[in-house]
Amino acid sequence: MSAQVAELLHLLDIEPIEVNIFRGVSIDEGRLRVFGGQVAAQALVAAGRTVSNGRVHSLHSYFLRPGDPHSPILYEVDRIRDGRSFSTRRVVAIQHGEAIFNLQCSFHADEDGLEHQDAAPDVPRPEQIAPPGRPASDLGVTPSSYPEPHGLEVRFVTELPWDRNGVLHDREQLWLRAGSSLGDDPLVHAAVVTFASDLTLVDSILQRHGVSPAHPAVAGASLDHCMWFHRPCRADDWLLYDHRSPVAHGGRGLAQGAIYDGRGAHVASVVQEGLVRLRPGVPFDLPGVVRPGA
Repeated sequence: MSAQVAELLHLLDIEPIEVNIFRGVSIDEGRLRVFGGQVAAQALVAAGRTVSNGRVHSLHSYFLRPGDPHSPILYEVDRIRDGRSFSTRRVVAIQHGEAIFNLQCSFHADEDGLEHQDAAPDVPRPEQIAPPGRPASDLGVTPSSYPEPHGLEVRFVTELPWDRNGVLHDREQLWLRAGSSLGDDPLVHAAVVTFASDLTLVDSILQRHGVSPAHPAVAGASLDHCMWFHRPCRADDWLLYDHRSPVAHGGRGLAQGAIYDGRGAHVASVVQEGLVRLRPGVPFDLPGVVRPGA
């Protein structure tokens, strides 16, 4: 196991400190705030560790306040319901006495049912795509902003986010996986997919305008994050993440994503609303910008 994957698993191995209360830590990577995918993944693990039957099939969450990367995060789990087929949990992440994140998720016992899906996108295989190069330092993009340093391997099908040059695109596609085996706990694999799903989703809002995440005129953040897990999947096998933004207005944009395994099975769906603000006083000339009152 690589040191980075071991670090990721350590991050998700939250500490039980009381009944229904867990404590998580953050990766020391120089961020000003905790990465949202980390909080969502840790909250999912906290919920899952109180469930004895079923796999996670959906989660709905809100990012309430920026997390402090230098302080532990407490996760309080409310066991809302345990049924024969479904179990529901609510998790609140707390720092410095305030809620920073709220998650509600549901677990479903495996059962037979109808089967259908739309076809997966026809894209090059990850083995045919070179690993992304390091972003140029003058773009202001740190290595921790993208998957590789988190123990995840990534192959961008579409152009690299930091290479955008004003050409507009309507979707972003990338392959990703953990760099080494994660074991066989399905909760760990779901948590790693949750972690990874937040890494590039807001970028698809900027992509509609041909803008790099490092553009000095824009600032983005996740507001909420919803996922549906349709099938079990392994996060240490290649997964295709296909996402796009259908609408943006008033400083907010919606991003929608679908995740497929290497055989083309649709394993998860993701929807997120992101905050995309124009920084005051910073010159900009971005296509599609509408000023307030216009």
